[in-house]
Amino acid sequence: MTNPALAVAEAADRCLSLAETWLAWDGRPIVTDGANLWTPAKAARRIQDHLVDHLAEVEALLAGEPPLDTPWHGRTVTLDSDWARFTELDLHEARARWPRLAQAYVHRYATVPDAWDTPRDPNWTLREIAAHVAGITWYAEQVGAIQFGESASFR
Repeated sequence: MTNPALAVAEAADRCLSLAETWLAWDGRPIVTDGANLWTPAKAARRIQDHLVDHLAEVEALLAGEPPLDTPWHGRTVTLDSDWARFTELDLHEARARWPRLAQAYVHRYATVPDAWDTPRDPNWTLREIAAHVAGITWYAEQVGAIQFGESASFR
């Protein structure tokens, strides 16, 4: 039985691989799908928020409580802080946080293998949550890999 949270750990590693290139960002927004505006800091925020939010959801469900219903603006907004440069320290913080959060999923899921597929209507099963969270790579892919000297304004 393969721990479904291993996909979260793999996704965090993939995000870090892309984030390592974001030091080359030229400060111009990256527009995807014709309307979504991205910066490396925004992608990093969304990756981290997604990891934290769904880990809290998993913990609530395992405690037999409903997850908090606090709405996020998510990718629909770009905060002033999202315009900040993505620096070496930001990358260092991501390297410290994202694997640690992903490891928390792996360890938590390892403690409850019999609960991975338990229906939790109206919420997803733990397996479905892990698969959803593994989609954090989408945020990193909106910025993509940036090469020094490359214009990354439109993807």
